[in-house]
Amino acid sequence: MGKRKISILENAATAVAEIAFFIESEGMPDTAKKFVDEAFNFFDKLRIEFVEHRLCSYKRWRELGYQCVHYKNKYVVAF
Repeated sequence: MGKRKISILENAATAVAEIAFFIESEGMPDTAKKFVDEAFNFFDKLRIEFVEHRLCSYKRWRELGYQCVHYKNKYVVAF
């Protein structure tokens, strides 16, 4: 079994950067850095090959075979 190929799309990296910029503009540079670190650590954890994630509950994504993972119990990441 090979490793999962996880690539962070350019638009995902841009979205993380835009959120971090907003947080920093609100006067919280340490929080912005923490957010970026946590987001990329989360993405990195998706590479663990022996972990099986459940299929998405959203019917269309399930039909496509997408697996979903919750990020901080609020957001769903499908891959």
